[in-house]
Amino acid sequence: MKFFRLISILAAALCFSLPLHAELVDGIKAVVNSEVVTFAEVEDFAAPAAQTLRREYAGEPNLFQQKLGDALNDGLEQLIERQLILHNFDTEGYRLPDTVVDELVQERIREKFGDRITLMKTLQAQGETYETFRREVREQYIVSALRAKNISPEKVFVSPYKIETYYLAHQDDFKVEDEIKLRMIVLNKTSGDDTNTASLAGEILVKIKEGATFQEMASVYSQGSQRSQGGDWGWVERSVLRKELAEVAFALKPGQVSGVIETPEACYLMLVEQKRPAHVKPLSDVRDDVEVTLRTQEQKQLEQQWIEQLKKKAFIRLF
Repeated sequence: MKFFRLISILAAALCFSLPLHAELVDGIKAVVNSEVVTFAEVEDFAAPAAQTLRREYAGEPNLFQQKLGDALNDGLEQLIERQLILHNFDTEGYRLPDTVVDELVQERIREKFGDRITLMKTLQAQGETYETFRREVREQYIVSALRAKNISPEKVFVSPYKIETYYLAHQDDFKVEDEIKLRMIVLNKTSGDDTNTASLAGEILVKIKEGATFQEMASVYSQGSQRSQGGDWGWVERSVLRKELAEVAFALKPGQVSGVIETPEACYLMLVEQKRPAHVKPLSDVRDDVEVTLRTQEQKQLEQQWIEQLKKKAFIRLF
């Protein structure tokens, strides 16, 4: 077992110099029961998050290191939890027949690789073996199955009282700014000195004033993504629009069409169909969202309680 191999290695290291002993210990991040979690495993687990953080904080090395440290700590905790769950699977006497594992492996191959040849080439390029791949599939299934068993949605009940209490305590989360129901015609310029686009916008505005519907003109002329909907943006808040557009749009009255609004990139025409002031969404509009939030919180709490129970029965040592 890994644990006893670890003891043998460390014991042998004592016969050599101190630097060798330190190097070996530095490769171990945690021992969970009889299993070892290494630095390399933690780094591999956190690699996707590390790549994202490296892009997000490219110009902030100190903040990047802080965030990376958090990601590594989170990765370590998840790997420890994984070993706890796998140990629980064994100690509770659960069994996963090899035939089931074989089916899971074949399903994974079809979904991710297409065929076995592609799988073997990928594993070879990554320096991994088929046995390692098979064990990973097995362990992922076990962890997922035990989580589902112990943190089942059926065990979570969110009462109407909890929903109403949460809603009242989080009113700021449901505030909505001033809104307008907006239609917009967008005409992109071909160059910085393009004057034809502004002229076309003026012609369209004349047609609207003469009786053409804004929706019809948007469907014919607009180059915006809402063209097929007659330029309909639906209900929008001020923050959705760029500043120069928002200033004009929110000054219009319901039913009023703007003049031609020109920017370096495009010309715009806007119609405000309706307006409604800032308000707090009623509970009836957000009840489902609140229930999902509370259900997620309850499930997270159940998971933490379950993991803590597993930790109390386990030997865990961090290095």
